[in-house]
Amino acid sequence: MSNTQQFSLSMRLFHWAMAALVISMLAAGLLMVRSLEPWQLSILTVHKAFGVVAAVLVIARLVNRLFHQIPALPGDLSSLQTFVAKASHWLLYLLLFAMPISGYLMQYFAGRPIDVFGWFRLPAALTVDIENYAVFRELHGWLAIALMALVALHVAAALHHHFIRKDKVLKSML
Repeated sequence: MSNTQQFSLSMRLFHWAMAALVISMLAAGLLMVRSLEPWQLSILTVHKAFGVVAAVLVIARLVNRLFHQIPALPGDLSSLQTFVAKASHWLLYLLLFAMPISGYLMQYFAGRPIDVFGWFRLPAALTVDIENYAVFRELHGWLAIALMALVALHVAAALHHHFIRKDKVLKSML
């Protein structure tokens, strides 16, 4: 069991930076699928570049996680609550990996390279493969819905710990 009461500064910075990035990316994704406005191409270009940033950040975050202890969950949680808390965290990491990968593969099979802020480009297939594009487009959408649901559950759990249980779970991440 960990004696640590608070996540390390680097873990908190990764957490909140990823939270802002993920919420922004999900909001941009929702705007793009609901509108065909002239700004859509601009937001799509930024969305794809930040998707690459998100993939790099989640890798860095996991590496950072290996070098830091995390606070233990409250000892009075049921075994089911403990299991759900741990499983939801690992599922969040899985989705944070799967989202940019599915987005990249969608663009790859559409024959659209991804320009990352003019720094470099991720390659695309030389010929368009509409079937694989459709598979990864659909997968990307379903993963986004799952991520939104899991983020909502994560936020609800944090608020439950703070306002109902009045324990230190939320404060350990502030």
